[in-house]
Amino acid sequence: MKLYFAPRTRATRARWLLEELEVPYELLKVDLSEGRTPAHLALHPLGEVPVLVDGDVTLFESSAICLYLADLFPEKHLAPPLASAERGPYLQWMLFAEVTLEPVVLEHLRQAQLPDEQKKAEPAAWPGRLDDVLTAIDKRLHGRECVAGGTFSTADLVLASILHLANTLKLLERYPRLVEYVARHTRRPALRRAVSG
Repeated sequence: MKLYFAPRTRATRARWLLEELEVPYELLKVDLSEGRTPAHLALHPLGEVPVLVDGDVTLFESSAICLYLADLFPEKHLAPPLASAERGPYLQWMLFAEVTLEPVVLEHLRQAQLPDEQKKAEPAAWPGRLDDVLTAIDKRLHGRECVAGGTFSTADLVLASILHLANTLKLLERYPRLVEYVARHTRRPALRRAVSG
């Protein structure tokens, strides 16, 4: 199994999951500053990361990779079984994190990186949307440590990784439960290994 990886990208999610699974893999670092190479474009149509190659299976998109890996190793219990009542909420919150939360957080990141004069001239997209999304997650986590089921799952891995960015941007200041959720899950030894080196 090979993971094409660059630090501080969505590829960290795939590497974190591989470390949680404790399965052997080869890490192939990609220098995104070198531009799109024909070899990498053959693996990913946009020349981005992550890309996972597992025998005859080649996948890109971090959530697709995470879903695939969690199901590939059911004995690791990082995804509820297909017939489990927890399977639907697991899929829902994992995709909610990627499809609903992440674009709003990335818009705030983009705004934060603009020069001051441009920030004034270009209002933020989706005003108020972030609070709605964070409130929905906050309500879901009331009285629970994990977003779906009673134990850490791949849905928590994806959600915590995006909320970590939101916390770095100081977007969670009114959501102590989410700050605590991020802190708890980002202390996991597998993530420490995934971001080292």
